[in-house]
Amino acid sequence: MGNLRAVVPIALSLLIAVAGSFFLYTWVQKRTAPQQIVKVEADAVPVAVAASDLGWGTQIKTEMVRTVPYLRESLPTGYFAKAEDLRDRVLVAAVKANHPITEHMLAPREVKTGGVAAVLKEGKRAVSVKGDKVIGLAGLVQPGNRVDVLVTIEDPQKKEDKTKLILENILVLAAGTQMQKNEKGEPAPVDVYTLEVTPEEAERLALAGSEGKLQLALRHVLDTETVLTKGVNVPQMLSSLSPANPPPPPKKEEQAAAPAPKPKWTPRPAVTVEVIKGNEVSKKSF
Repeated sequence: MGNLRAVVPIALSLLIAVAGSFFLYTWVQKRTAPQQIVKVEADAVPVAVAASDLGWGTQIKTEMVRTVPYLRESLPTGYFAKAEDLRDRVLVAAVKANHPITEHMLAPREVKTGGVAAVLKEGKRAVSVKGDKVIGLAGLVQPGNRVDVLVTIEDPQKKEDKTKLILENILVLAAGTQMQKNEKGEPAPVDVYTLEVTPEEAERLALAGSEGKLQLALRHVLDTETVLTKGVNVPQMLSSLSPANPPPPPKKEEQAAAPAPKPKWTPRPAVTVEVIKGNEVSKKSF
């Protein structure tokens, strides 16, 4: 009987502890859990995006495209909802991975062949010239850049070499390497640059490439100014920056930015003062 009286309080204490713990756990769960779970079904629309980086001139295959949901309010202009709608279309602009492919990035539907021919502007021609790492600025000339073309050739009238700028602001369509046989008949890599030119520019470029040595000059992306040059021969080149031909004066903008020269100090003429003290007369110069 005495043991029962000792067990009952312990059992009641355990029961109260378990009940209190359960009640506290339930209360904490209700406090930390969200009061209401709201399921928002967004008005989403599938949009076709590039599955990986795609270069211009690429003929699109369905495996190159995947779809991701876009909110209707943020749909890009000219988007496609299915990858199948882009089958065999040709890109005229490079597309990064996960970027939507829109109509303005594509060639007309009549164009069924990819490559450089798909990205040529109407009235333009693609002409390739052979070069090397020096002509291509050690790989700095890349597709999409704009370059000037110079040629070093013998002047038939004066029978002397002359370098002249013949083309300006020319778009580079492609840059790559081809294997050709060298003078020994062995295969050797040759850099090839494909430029977008007009028919008249194509004639100039083809003649310069066959008769002289070409050099490409990389332009700034925003530089569209046309510069007319007379060309330079060996005597003119050697006389440049000589005492007889100093460099041209700076432009007005540079002159305005330059600080004004400080005036040189010039001594004033001496002043002689005659000092009379009583019978003494003296002179002092200042």
